[in-house]
Amino acid sequence: MRQLAIEIVGLEPGTRLLAPSGMCSRQDAVTTTTVTGGQIAAVTFETELGLAALWIEAAGGALTLTHTLAPTANGQGYPEAIYTARATPYTSAADDLAEASRTIATHAGGGRTGIEALVAEAEARFTYDHPEVRFNDDSDAVPYLSCGTTPGSCVDINTYLVASLRAAGYEAGYVYGYFFPEEKGGITHDMHCWVVTRHAGEVLDWDIAHHMKAGLGPTRAGLNPRPGWRVALGHSMGHSYAMDDIVARFKLLAEPMQPGPNGTWQKLPIVARLPAS
Repeated sequence: MRQLAIEIVGLEPGTRLLAPSGMCSRQDAVTTTTVTGGQIAAVTFETELGLAALWIEAAGGALTLTHTLAPTANGQGYPEAIYTARATPYTSAADDLAEASRTIATHAGGGRTGIEALVAEAEARFTYDHPEVRFNDDSDAVPYLSCGTTPGSCVDINTYLVASLRAAGYEAGYVYGYFFPEEKGGITHDMHCWVVTRHAGEVLDWDIAHHMKAGLGPTRAGLNPRPGWRVALGHSMGHSYAMDDIVARFKLLAEPMQPGPNGTWQKLPIVARLPAS
């Protein structure tokens, strides 16, 4: 077993945080979660997605959230809900994107070659960046990027890819958690996401952002094109959690979040640690 530790410092006593409790993937399952420097005040559920979130109260100063991980048994994998298409602005394709995606997959021959063609198309539409304004901000559906390239992070690229795959009739899901580059010794400071597809019984993981950032050439299926380790903590986009008189709505809940003014939620600086396997 391994332990994923997420550390936050400088918290005021009584600060409330909401954090994902984790899930099962094809590699690991979160079996238990503990908190030092605070306490878990409540557990709340995203019933549509089968996910839970922890409502944490900080004691003040440093807080560490520790997830214990166990290897998944043979036959286990991502939860079924990951493949379920839901009507959200983050994963529903606009009409022109849906039409283009179906055409690309069909011309490629369908099946796995259709998936590969849509992955290549998504890769061709982006340059890796972290823009202040995302390509789909204020959109009711994921828009079609018909030519040129658009700056985008792993979140943006995978938003586009999931919408495109689902529009073409493929089972696809959006997964998020942390990636720990081998060269950084099991430390990271930010979340990471990737895409999973399931077709004809074959489950494949796709990480376009890593191929782009590391200059690895056209994206191929596989979890760690860059050497390192990753942990999945959640899936899908469009989350809602209820706690007493608070309803928290997120695009995704990947890192501990703190309530802000006027119903907003704010990310906090973190250090995530995962010993090498």
